[in-house]
Amino acid sequence: MEATNILPILKKRLAFLSGGKDRRSGLILTIPLCTEQTSMEELSSTLDYLLGIPSDKCKARGFTVIVDGRRSQWNIVKTVVLMLQNVIPAEVSLVCVVKPDEFWDKKVTHFCFWKEKDRLGFEVILVSANKLTRYIEPCQLTDEFGGSLVYDHMDWVNKRLVFEKFTKESTCLLDELVVINESEKNTQLDKERPPDCNILPSLDPETVLQTGHELLSELQQRRFNGSEGSGGAWSPMDDELLAQPQVMKLLDSLREQYTQYQEVCRQRSKRSQLEEIQTKVMQVVNWLEGPGTEQLRTQWGIGDSVRASQALQQKHEEIESQHSEWFAVYVELNQQIAALLSAGDEEDLVELKGLQQQLSDVCYRQASQLESRQNVLQSAHEFHGTAQDLSQQLDGLLGMLCADVAPADGAAIQQTLKHLEEKLKSVDGALAGLREKGQVLMDQMSTQTTWSYGKDVPIENKDNLDHIQGVMEDMQLRKQRCEDMVDVRRLKMLQMVQLFKCEEDASQAVEWLGELLDALLKTHIRLGDDVQETKVLLEKHKKFVDVAQSTYDYGRQLLQATVVLCQSLRCTTRSSGDTLPRLNRVWKQFTVTSEDRVQRLEMACSFHTAVEKVLAFSSPDQGHLPGDVDQETYEEVEVVGKTLLDRLTVPVIFPDGSEQYFGSPGDMASSAEHIRDKMKLVEDRKLTLHEEDEEEEEIEQLQEQQLQEVEQLKYEQILEQDKELQDGEETQENEELQNDEELQDDEEFQDDHELQDNQLLHDDEIQEVVDEELETEVDHKES
Repeated sequence: MEATNILPILKKRLAFLSGGKDRRSGLILTIPLCTEQTSMEELSSTLDYLLGIPSDKCKARGFTVIVDGRRSQWNIVKTVVLMLQNVIPAEVSLVCVVKPDEFWDKKVTHFCFWKEKDRLGFEVILVSANKLTRYIEPCQLTDEFGGSLVYDHMDWVNKRLVFEKFTKESTCLLDELVVINESEKNTQLDKERPPDCNILPSLDPETVLQTGHELLSELQQRRFNGSEGSGGAWSPMDDELLAQPQVMKLLDSLREQYTQYQEVCRQRSKRSQLEEIQTKVMQVVNWLEGPGTEQLRTQWGIGDSVRASQALQQKHEEIESQHSEWFAVYVELNQQIAALLSAGDEEDLVELKGLQQQLSDVCYRQASQLESRQNVLQSAHEFHGTAQDLSQQLDGLLGMLCADVAPADGAAIQQTLKHLEEKLKSVDGALAGLREKGQVLMDQMSTQTTWSYGKDVPIENKDNLDHIQGVMEDMQLRKQRCEDMVDVRRLKMLQMVQLFKCEEDASQAVEWLGELLDALLKTHIRLGDDVQETKVLLEKHKKFVDVAQSTYDYGRQLLQATVVLCQSLRCTTRSSGDTLPRLNRVWKQFTVTSEDRVQRLEMACSFHTAVEKVLAFSSPDQGHLPGDVDQETYEEVEVVGKTLLDRLTVPVIFPDGSEQYFGSPGDMASSAEHIRDKMKLVEDRKLTLHEEDEEEEEIEQLQEQQLQEVEQLKYEQILEQDKELQDGEETQENEELQNDEELQDDEEFQDDHELQDNQLLHDDEIQEVVDEELETEVDHKES
């Protein structure tokens, strides 16, 4: 009987084996009666099932039945006890009827179990719950009887279901595995007998083994009867009540047969895998040597343009996609063969190695052909792309060469020439790249691998080689024509650069000449303070004029060069047409200004020469007498000075009628003031010399008058003395004469002395006047 058949009855807990034992090690069977009417039929089924669980050895020790009648009626208890006589009389050794307190004492006379012992076959005692421990240890009783034994009926039922399920499944699986293993042994003995690969177990061995291991683990941990962690005495439920040895025996047998079955499966898998590999290998080989090779044989062209080569590449990619599927199969097969070879089966090694070698040879040969074709198409695409780029560059270069050159200035020409050189350099690089790629493509086509079955590359490759060579030669001719045109254009543009440079330099010469004219008018304004400085200014002016002359000549040469270049370039109108008139106009203005400047400097030199001459002759320190300067010199100073002053107020009149003054009005006023000071100094010197001459004449007249008076006085004195002598005595004539002589000597001496004093006084006065004039002249010069 299986638990699944009476599962609803078992769940009612009409009776149970808690795992507890009496003092004789007999199992305790508990029948908990309740207030509800108990079905004797269900109780009988429960007892039949429970008594079928223990082993015979365990049954021989007898059962102690505890009938809990505390919540039941007496007649039911009596019926249960009598039923035990019919169900298990031989196995029951003691029946303990747990009575309610002070309930059955009144009825004990109606039925005495001890009197019926011989008829029942076992002893029946009435005992209260608290006195049940006289017969059974408390640790073997459940908590409802005051014991410490833990028992979970539903957990026990579930574990019992698991145990019975495992027992059933493992037994069934074990029988199937034995049949399969025996069949495989017979197949190995009879090689000609086809293997029966359809025989498979109805259950998963791994699952059944897992269930058995879990069940055994729970049994070994004493979890089956729910007593885990109870800490009670040892219970034989694990091996006797729940048949732990039976589980272990089933597991051992099942493992043994399953190990044999795994070997059978491995042999089956190996045979099946080998047959599958052989089939797939032949499929791969047949396709690669058949349709795959035919596809490659029909694709031999390289196209004549980028678009055509792209179309061929797309077609080749489709072929590669088809081959990739078969190559994936090859990789998978190669891995499978390698795995089988690593297993080391002697009988299959030769066959597997042969299949692997055949498959590898075909696949590698086909892959090599695909790669060679792909490289040729890639090189062809690069070659056509480079040829197309080069053709476009040559078209652009030719368009630039055919267009008219009308740049605005030399920088634009230089930029255009640089751009032209860069384009030519780019064309050279592209042509070199085209040759390189063309040579690579021809080498690849010349060294293509042979097709399968030893067939060579088609003769159509010669057309492809001729096409490549023709493209390279055509590009070389186009590039040579462009180079010739570039040389002509380069020469023309260099001439244009030179033309613009000449025009620019000529305009610069005009600007320089204008700057020289402006400097001449604004900064060359000094006339010098003396003759030496004026002569230095004249020398500097000559050098300045020489610089302007060289600038003008340089501009004329540049303009003549532009005329020659324009004739060479056939340029009729140029922006430099107004440069020559401007150059001539500025040069004429400079010439007029320079002549005026020279005239002013020469007049200043004459003026300073006359002034210095006057001042030099008027100074006694120079060793000249004041009267040596003639009147013409004074007049020359006055005339030249006035002319120079007038010239300073006159502007420079250019040939076009325009006027321009030297410097600023302040500068001209300063020069004029200096000239006027010089003229005033000469005038003052002239007046001073005239006054000195008059004073000298007056002094000379006064000296002559004094001399005449002195002589007259002396003459009168002499006449008086003569008269006195004539009137005196003749005796005294000699004395008088002697006295007269002495007196006359004294008077002469006195007169000489007075004359000398007067002469010295006159010289001192003249020296004072001269010193005053010199001081005045020095002060004037310093101012």
